[in-house]
Order: sequence, then structure tokens, then C-alpha cells
Amino acid sequence: MYFADNIKFLRKRRNLTQDEVAGALQLKRPTLSGYENGVGQPNLKTLSRFSEFYGIAIDTLVKVDLQVLSEKQLTELEEGYDTYIKGSELRVLATTVDTDNEENIELVEEKAKAGYTTGFADPEYIRILPTFKLPFLSKQKKYRTFQITGDSMLPIPDSSYVTGEFVADWNDIKNHQAYIILTREDGIIFKVIENRIRQNRKLILHSLNPLYEPYELPVNEVKEVWKFVNYISSEVPPPNKEKELLAEEVEQLKKQVQAIQMKLNL
Repeated sequence: MYFADNIKFLRKRRNLTQDEVAGALQLKRPTLSGYENGVGQPNLKTLSRFSEFYGIAIDTLVKVDLQVLSEKQLTELEEGYDTYIKGSELRVLATTVDTDNEENIELVEEKAKAGYTTGFADPEYIRILPTFKLPFLSKQKKYRTFQITGDSMLPIPDSSYVTGEFVADWNDIKNHQAYIILTREDGIIFKVIENRIRQNRKLILHSLNPLYEPYELPVNEVKEVWKFVNYISSEVPPPNKEKELLAEEVEQLKKQVQAIQMKLNL
């Protein structure tokens, strides 16, 4: 494991003192010094702070020797292109199980979304979320449900509950499929994705509602990714007007044909 060497290397690379980094991470300087010397081991929340501060995935901070990377590779890491881009094991640990040690589905309602943006990696926060089960989903996968707002994903109604399957490796994001994404700036968003991570370190986000234009999201703005599996809503979808109009036109054509046939039979 390379965590101690990596955080010391990154601090010196940015010409920062231990006091400056400790202040930014809300740590005491001796505590930071202990981490850099391999004497102390950070908890999950502190690991998350280091990851966000340096903009590098936790897996990379722990498992990759940054000092042997080329300057180009280091620059790519710092710009947000992490070749080890994965939802870190930290997020897998921040979960809850039932009395049979099976994964719960945690529910993030609208009122809890702001707290989730900062508490998603905190096991204590995740523990207070309401939980439930969907028996038709696999017991071997991790799911979480989020309440969405707005009309950008119509015909999925406003205030629906969308359930997603945890995506550990963001390179596995499939084009033209829907995902729930936790972002640094915009919180929880629900969109159809184009994966451009390998090409230009970005995701292209599309709405189902054609009134909304697609836009780019740099991958270093992403905190979590969940692949859409289903949604629950108490709202009945509106009727399909296009089908209704088509049915009316077909019916009118039938009547016209019948009228013509009657005239020919006279």
C-alpha cells in the first residue's frame, strides 16, 4: 500500500506545508504527520477528504505508487482522468444490511438529497436513511433509491423514486442508458449517458424531455454512479397524444374508404 508515500508526495508536489494541508482537511498537524510517516491509519471519512482534496480516487491513493508515474500520467490524474477510475471501496462499505446480513436498499428522499451530497461516504449518515426491499432484484448486487424532481426525464414523472445498481468502475458506463449520478456541484442528477471518459474525460448527459439540451460533465465532478433499473411513481402517465391522433386518422380513413365502396356499389 502506498497511501503514506503518496500523500507526502502530492503535498510536496503542490508546494504545501503540513500545516496548510492539515488545515484544509480539518486535521491536526501531528495527525497528518503520522499518516505521512505510516504511523497512523486514517478512517473512511478522512480517506474521503484526502481523495477530494487531491482529486484522485481512493483506490489510486492507496494502491498505486504515484512516484513512479510519468509527468504526463500525473498531469492526467490531476486533471481528472484517473485510469483507475472506480467507485472506491469506501462507497461499498457505506451501506446497511438487514438481520440476515443481506444488503438493504437505502432510500434518499428529496429532503435528504442535500445531506447525501456530503454524507454519501459516511456510514453513520447512511445508517439513518430509511431502507426497504425489492424482492425481484438480485441479492448479489447493491442498489439505492433516489427521489427525482423536475420534468427533464419525462415521461418518468416528477417526484418518482428511481432505483439504481451501484457502478464500481465508471469505464463500464454504457452509452444511451440511464444513470443516477452524484456530482460535486449539482448533487443528484438522473440522465441518459454517453461515456466519453476514454476520449476526453467527460460524460455527455441527455434528458428524455427534448426541451432540455445535452451537456458535458467532467468526470472529476462525479462522486457516485448508479445504473437505472426501475422507477416507482404514484402518478399515472399522461395518454400518448400521438397515438390517439394516429388512431383518429386511421378511423377517418376507414370511414372514407367505406364511403367510396358504398358509392361504387350503387
